Amino acid sequence: MLQLSLPTRADRPLRVLAVGAHPDDIEIGAGGTLLRLAENAPQVRYVVMTGTPVRHDEARAASSAFLENADLAVELHDLPEGRLPVHWAQVKEILEGVASTYTPDLVLAPSTADAHQDHRTVAEIVPTVFRDSLYLSYEIPKWDGDMWRPSVYIALTAETVHRKAELLTKHFPSQVDRDWWDDETFLGLARLRGMECRAPYAEAFGCAKAVLSLA
Repeated sequence: MLQLSLPTRADRPLRVLAVGAHPDDIEIGAGGTLLRLAENAPQVRYVVMTGTPVRHDEARAASSAFLENADLAVELHDLPEGRLPVHWAQVKEILEGVASTYTPDLVLAPSTADAHQDHRTVAEIVPTVFRDSLYLSYEIPKWDGDMWRPSVYIALTAETVHRKAELLTKHFPSQVDRDWWDDETFLGLARLRGMECRAPYAEAFGCAKAVLSLA
């Protein structure tokens, strides 16, 4: 297992783009990673494609909590949930609009292996827009049973994953009555991924393409 680090620059903070099809996608898939990244005050664009006013309020509160020390810009859209495949052009336009003003070093977004059609639509478009950024695709547990084999792990402490679970429940009250939404789901997956990379806990990601510099 090869251990790598994100490149850092002395002239500016790390630029991160976090993309979700729905409010809570980003935090479920990469909440622990966001908490770790926030320790170094990155610049973050946070973009969500769907959501009602109530869900948007949840997303604003959650993004601020998970990215407390970041230079954060939040962009929320109201495309119809469950229908993003037929709104492919609008999703593409939104992401191209972000790309016209922002060049991220790291993109966190869904996976093309995800069973949810909205997640897959976003995942299919992201690499066509952000061709020169490191794209890590996060995983979202669900009843579909669409777990896949990740290729990148970010190790997390027990403190971080418990904080993630706490913030998820606190900031997404509209979701806590779902039968799969509880600390055991989030902590269990993080423990499993931690075992796979010999860490207490971890979040796991896919990476379709990366370039290693040997300089």
